[in-house]
Amino acid sequence: MRVEVVRGDITAEDVDAVVNAANTRMRGGGGVDGAIHRAGGPAILADCVARFPHGLATGDAGWTTAGDLRARWVIHTVGPDRHAGQTDRGLLVSCYRRCLEVADELGARSLAFPLVGAGVYGWSVAESVTAALEAFAAATTDVEVARLVAFSDAAYDVVAGLLS
Repeated sequence: MRVEVVRGDITAEDVDAVVNAANTRMRGGGGVDGAIHRAGGPAILADCVARFPHGLATGDAGWTTAGDLRARWVIHTVGPDRHAGQTDRGLLVSCYRRCLEVADELGARSLAFPLVGAGVYGWSVAESVTAALEAFAAATTDVEVARLVAFSDAAYDVVAGLLS
């Protein structure tokens, strides 16, 4: 699997599946979650309600339609919230691992990942990226491209430095 980093907007990525850093309720929210729901339109929320009536557990992943996004699917994953006492790094690694497993179930070969857990959930960009790289290295997957999408120049610099 090739791991890439780009600076940009995850909702504009032309990949098989876009990964959403969701909350446990799976009903939209702020940050990446809100951006994906806004750009993808109401079909994503409708599919979340139908597929995940009770939400999704921290560290798990599941898929929905991508609605109006370029991608075919959205793979939603719930990162651990450090501010809520969820400090088990294994849950962060699990997010990335489970996304690859869901991608394989779907037949998705290219994925765009946000930096899961970084931002409002309190994990640093470096912690998120090292968790991703750990999950990617351990995975047996048919995913060919895992693209890490950094929303800011500062995040891009950290990711690019860790990938070099």
